[in-house]
Amino acid sequence: MTQPAIAEELLAWSPDRGLTSGPAPGTLPGGRLLVADSWLLREGRMRGFDRHRERFLRACGDCGGPPLDRLVAFWRDMTAALPRTGEWFPRVELASGSMELRLLLRHAPPLGTGVRVWAAGQSDPRTVPRRKGPDLDTLARVRRRASGEGAEEAVLIASSGVVLEAATASVLWWEDDTLCLPSPQLPVLAGVTAGLIQERAHRSGIRVAHRERTVAELDGREVWLVNALHGIRPVTAWTARPMSPAPAVRAPEWRNWLDDIMEPLPVD
Repeated sequence: MTQPAIAEELLAWSPDRGLTSGPAPGTLPGGRLLVADSWLLREGRMRGFDRHRERFLRACGDCGGPPLDRLVAFWRDMTAALPRTGEWFPRVELASGSMELRLLLRHAPPLGTGVRVWAAGQSDPRTVPRRKGPDLDTLARVRRRASGEGAEEAVLIASSGVVLEAATASVLWWEDDTLCLPSPQLPVLAGVTAGLIQERAHRSGIRVAHRERTVAELDGREVWLVNALHGIRPVTAWTARPMSPAPAVRAPEWRNWLDDIMEPLPVD
């Protein structure tokens, strides 16, 4: 499959016709996103295929989506339609109202190796924090506000002041030789890439701990923003607070490992 000339292409799915071209992204009438999932696809390879599939199917089930056999059929057709050349950032979607399953094909944006973070602390504006999709527009507005503060990302915080995650990424950090992340009891999205990192840490004998920290308590630490598009981006600067990031001494080796575990898409 060759890359389309357009920047984005929306494909709607039905059991009888499979995936067919739909209206331009953002022009479909009615209904917000109930579920969404996305990842980096490079030359037909990606990370965590089974994890993304499981998260999407489970989320669709949790919000009363189509029956499992339809979801499985959609995922099969979607996988077959994904490009095997080039760099892409595809997104699978379930829309409210019609309960339509869709594939949004997008070229991957430039990937970052570091990230500037607005550290003022954005109170968590999400309505469904543990499911990706319903709050994407809200989080996009948070990122635009961060951009106005000279940053690319913003930290979301609980009412207690505890760090939850970033607008589009999980937050991980190092305390001495311990890899830390927020407690799963907090309203955080179960990140696929964060899960892969934790799994490797456990296999390698690296201590992993769930800890509650304020933004200020991340000062002077090696902090990572982690997601399926960029992989690991160490925080290189904090804005709106007198904070300094620690040198990203661990990130390069872990980034290389993430590149190495990209696997070819399965063939049915």
